[in-house]
Amino acid sequence: MMSSAENMIIQLLEGQDALPYDLLLLADPSREMIDTYISDSRVYLARIGEVRVGVYVLTPLDGKKAEVKNIAVHENWQGRGLGKQLLTDAAIKARELGFETLVIGTGNSSVAQLYLYQRSGFEITAIRKDFFVQHYPEPIYENGIPCKHMIMLEKQL
Repeated sequence: MMSSAENMIIQLLEGQDALPYDLLLLADPSREMIDTYISDSRVYLARIGEVRVGVYVLTPLDGKKAEVKNIAVHENWQGRGLGKQLLTDAAIKARELGFETLVIGTGNSSVAQLYLYQRSGFEITAIRKDFFVQHYPEPIYENGIPCKHMIMLEKQL
């Protein structure tokens, strides 16, 4: 079985392609929230062979900034460098599209994600207090920590 990011292919989903909600819901537990940003975004699906292993969503914020609104690696494929490769691909695609800054947000409880994003050159720029409390009907817990605040990070491209 192929097991590394070397064999991963990342492709833009076309309009007729079904959205990979199974993967998108790994990063955002609300289909309703996903549906608020997905129509204004580009969705990139990662495959190894025929297996869908990851996804990211790139959303323009203005002429100079784009945001990774959603990024996820299937549970069976985590810990193999695929998330880092998705993040690198998102930066490359954003730069190719003419953006100068890439933005990403994650929960205060998302310890592994905060580590990955900062190791990938992102810097914390803001905290959106009580974002998850205000926008999600059910409480979210990660790593035994209540997910309440959105930590925003940016990277210059």
